[in-house]
Amino acid sequence: QVQLVESGGGLVQAGGSLRLSCAASGSIFRINAMGWYRQSPGKQRELVAVISSGGRTNYADSVKGRFTISRDNAKNTVYLQMNYLKPEDTGVYYCNAFIVTTTLNTYWGQGTQVTVAS
Repeated sequence: QVQLVESGGGLVQAGGSLRLSCAASGSIFRINAMGWYRQSPGKQRELVAVISSGGRTNYADSVKGRFTISRDNAKNTVYLQMNYLKPEDTGVYYCNAFIVTTTLNTYWGQGTQVTVAS
């Protein structure tokens, strides 16, 4: 059984920063891509940032230059450093990972709330 556990959400003023973490645990053979998605009120879940096992990154246009995704493969953990936060960044942030156990599957964390006050 694989679990993704997120932490680091909260309430912050516009212009502030937060750092999200997501740790994978369980019977993991290998972790491929890891990423962060968010779901804002009244909107569909959208990709925020993704990082490959080799460290290549890709970002949504709305967060480029403000957010940084990184990972620590030794700890099976992915991070999202969010700077210069805006009220429109408010939402539930979900961690996602493609993990090989005996097969390749995609896994989701439970979500962490990020609220940016204006």
